[in-house]
Amino acid sequence: MIPQEFEYSAPTSLEEALHLISDGSAKVLAGGLSLIPLMKLRLAAPGHVVDLGRVPGLSYIREEGGKLHIGAMTTHYQIESSALVHSRCPLLAETAAHIGDVQVRNAGTIGGSVAHADPAADYPAALLALDAQVRLVTASGERTLPIQDFLVDTLTTALEPGELVAEVIVDVDVDGATGFCYQKMAHAASGFAIVGAAVRVRRSNGRVSFSRVGITGLAPKAFRATGVESLLQTPDDVASAAGAVADGIEANSDLAASAEYRCQMARVYTARALRQALARIA
Repeated sequence: MIPQEFEYSAPTSLEEALHLISDGSAKVLAGGLSLIPLMKLRLAAPGHVVDLGRVPGLSYIREEGGKLHIGAMTTHYQIESSALVHSRCPLLAETAAHIGDVQVRNAGTIGGSVAHADPAADYPAALLALDAQVRLVTASGERTLPIQDFLVDTLTTALEPGELVAEVIVDVDVDGATGFCYQKMAHAASGFAIVGAAVRVRRSNGRVSFSRVGITGLAPKAFRATGVESLLQTPDDVASAAGAVADGIEANSDLAASAEYRCQMARVYTARALRQALARIA
């Protein structure tokens, strides 16, 4: 299908972009992998599209104050291939490598993915496991939200009218001290996660001293599986801890998988991710 008519703007500065979206009526175009298909199907019909492709200073990866700061227009491939991400936040690099295919990873951006908030996207699980924050900017100021507060519901975030995702901030892990893994059951056609589990763990004196488990695909939005985290005391607890991943969750059910099947696969993939993460601790 052909999209409805719309006005198109390609600002060349962040200030110009923020001015164009300030009244809340425009849609922001980053990589275009979510918005363009929706427009072609006429599931979205914005009157004004603001393309961020020419705005400088929104694509970067840098370390500051013990955290990685990643610009909103940084592509999945840049994250996947970054030596800095591999050495300081390997979970995010591993997750990026699971997204779509080469063409998708070269076009799609972390800011666009986070703002779209697809319940089967890969990044949200990893960002929850990484205690990520999202920095939002407007023409008049900025604010920073924890990722769990930013993700509200299916395709719904805490973005206010006139607000733009500027960067994603994630924890840095010391080499070898933290085990990590992202595992997903991918939909055969789309590559999205039917279920996916992102894990970070640390161990001390044979016990698990720290754990973060982010889950995607299972529920209307990605979430931290705190029940799994609280049960994971030793490597021997993996199966029982993973068994709690769907407790209290209203699981998605669709043509790809029933709720019951999703819950079972979430247990399986969470256990796999936990075992692999624990095995990677130096």
